[in-house]
Amino acid sequence: MSLVELIARADARGLAASGLACLDRCVPLLDGDDEALRPLWATLADDTGAEAGSDWAASLAQVRDKLAGPDATGEDEAVVLARRMLEAAPAECSGPAMRTWADACSVASLRIHRLLDPAADTAPEADVPRDGGTRGLPPLVAAELRRQAGVLELLAERGAAGLRPALEVSTEGRRVLRAVVSRRARGRG
Repeated sequence: MSLVELIARADARGLAASGLACLDRCVPLLDGDDEALRPLWATLADDTGAEAGSDWAASLAQVRDKLAGPDATGEDEAVVLARRMLEAAPAECSGPAMRTWADACSVASLRIHRLLDPAADTAPEADVPRDGGTRGLPPLVAAELRRQAGVLELLAERGAAGLRPALEVSTEGRRVLRAVVSRRARGRG
């Protein structure tokens, strides 16, 4: 199943985890530590119903405060895209806004990976196709596409029990992106 189809079929928890995982992998661009998004992950694991929604909103406000950065003027495009993902996160952990956010995070994260992939073509402005395989994609982008699909598949198959392995997939991607960002910073300095 393509990434587009997986997003279309995902339930609220799957959509929230998908968007959150994309943002989590891009946290190195926001100078966030590995624990920056833990409060949001924790709300997804909580099965208390309506209370979880208010916990999501409170945790989102906490994360936004923690990762607040300077005005985006003059920032690298990848950083701007990561900031937009965080800013666009809906205050409610359900509904059509969550599907829109998860889809936008998918597109933004793939674009970020294309911008940062040293093997990518010189015209990174094209969107990464999400309705096919990884053939012809640069390695960093192909890996991100597989991670996004993997997170959605884990949540679809396991429900709440898929959150821990989804977080592990995200953690692996964050480490890779952190190394790319670090290498890029050394190259500029």
